[in-house]
Amino acid sequence: MPNNSKVHYIPANPPKREKRVGIYCRVSTNSTEQLHSLTAQVSHLTRLTATVPQWLLSDVYIDIATSKTGSSRKEFNQMLEDCKSHKLEIVITKDVSRFGRDTVEVLDAFNQLKALGVRVIFEGNSLDTANTDSDLMVAVMESIAQAENESRSENIRMGIKYRAAAGTSKLYDRKCYGYKHDEDGHLVIDEEKAKNVKLIFDLYLNGQSVVGIIKELEKRKILSPTGKVKWCKSTIDVMLSNEKYTGDVELLKSGKNEVHYLASGNNPAIISKEVFEVVQMEKGRRSNVVKDENGIKRKSEKYSSKKKSGYESL
Repeated sequence: MPNNSKVHYIPANPPKREKRVGIYCRVSTNSTEQLHSLTAQVSHLTRLTATVPQWLLSDVYIDIATSKTGSSRKEFNQMLEDCKSHKLEIVITKDVSRFGRDTVEVLDAFNQLKALGVRVIFEGNSLDTANTDSDLMVAVMESIAQAENESRSENIRMGIKYRAAAGTSKLYDRKCYGYKHDEDGHLVIDEEKAKNVKLIFDLYLNGQSVVGIIKELEKRKILSPTGKVKWCKSTIDVMLSNEKYTGDVELLKSGKNEVHYLASGNNPAIISKEVFEVVQMEKGRRSNVVKDENGIKRKSEKYSSKKKSGYESL
């Protein structure tokens, strides 16, 4: 080579980005925390796609479940349509749980993409259909999806218990007949309907059966909580047992819970505690079911509304 010659560096041609990639992300609510999670998902998977020279980011599909849209998966369905139209060859998502709310939904989505010949990558679970046996992939996905759903359910239960203990649960202010919400979402008395609640308690203490109360309400043309002429027996029975009418609210009162929570003075009272307690005693007296050392059995005589309870309206 002559001394005055020059050597020029010629880099190799970069590989052509020809594998069309779609990113799918989903969050279950539109809370601030979940939206931050969504942003992180999109950012991370976008950077991941850019690191592979052969991959070309074609589109990003985002589903956000809200109280208005429910479990709608409009973007996921659009992604499937794009796969059917061969617009996508690879789908990347954060993890198995993003593909559905339960195992059945996850596997159905996976099988659809598998049938279309689309490579699926669950980045957070290190699962890739390109290098994982199909049967093994399904088995792993089933176990992961089930475990994640169980964990999510437990987190929801713990969240409910935490909010109940902290007094911040919205369940404390869940509306029932006789109440309405003020502008801050707190319970206040609906005066017109509260009169009907007092009437129901008075009728019961004056000897009326639930059926007798229903007849009296219909006679007075008082509509049910759902706006119907006919009242249900269960509606009356639940009202007569609802401690919220005394101003107190109990949450998580169930045999399945180790503890439950009582918020005293949670809302203005419609019925006094004294009247409520007498009603509970009277309900027990009228019950056609008794429990003794031999177990649960029915009484030989059933309560009749023709028999006065002996209590006057308090």
